[in-house]
Amino acid sequence: MHPGWRMNPDEYLKLAEVEDQMWYFRSLHAHVEREVAPVVKPGGAVLDAGCGTGGLILRLRARHPGWNYSGIDFMPIACELARKRCGGEVDVRVASITELPFADATFDAVVSVDVICQVNNPEVAVAEFSRVLRPGGLLVINVPAYMWMWSYHDDSCQTKHRYTRREVDGLLRGAKFAGCWTTHWNALPFPVVWAKRKLFRTSSDTSDVKAYPRIVDAAFGGLMAFEHAWLWAGGRWAWGTSVFAVARKPDSPARACSVR
Repeated sequence: MHPGWRMNPDEYLKLAEVEDQMWYFRSLHAHVEREVAPVVKPGGAVLDAGCGTGGLILRLRARHPGWNYSGIDFMPIACELARKRCGGEVDVRVASITELPFADATFDAVVSVDVICQVNNPEVAVAEFSRVLRPGGLLVINVPAYMWMWSYHDDSCQTKHRYTRREVDGLLRGAKFAGCWTTHWNALPFPVVWAKRKLFRTSSDTSDVKAYPRIVDAAFGGLMAFEHAWLWAGGRWAWGTSVFAVARKPDSPARACSVR
């Protein structure tokens, strides 16, 4: 366990209030579904490793009720909120992504969004993801991009590192994942995010997880729709505030990671 890995408890309360509506989470969860849906069959098992207050599980379950969902989070308050929001049929446990409380080869897909960035030894977490995945299983991760984008948002969320695509690819290769594919996203709003965090920050800023005016949320949602269309068409984004990655656990140890 890592006692230094904990998000401000107030951020979990904010997350529970806004993640079902906020444009960022709608888009992030759509990225996850795009990759997971073609892979996980009815009755398949999905782990949200770092589930927060359960927003991703709720959104996936609404569209794929036939999957079996589990979640872990290091913070008890997050797990309590996730259990209340998701109900008793979802297995939510207090645990670390570096020490998953599941047997080997349990899941068809492991998703970990904006969590690897909060641990000191991400290579241990990625090895754990591989351990609990079945052969051929899918790993989906998301992390914040660029150390030079460090801001009040990272301080509030207890971020330890912001990543480059090369670093993410190196983590996946080190754990012997195959078919690795990475892209940036949140690319079109990038200038606005940079300006807010670097030029127009205030002493009262905590994180950017909050409710936005309807017109602002709609504008960002429109930009996200364009980004998703480009990715559906086979494109990738060379810049953005986040790095999104997908990889497969090899069917056999001999298979090496190759960039898709």
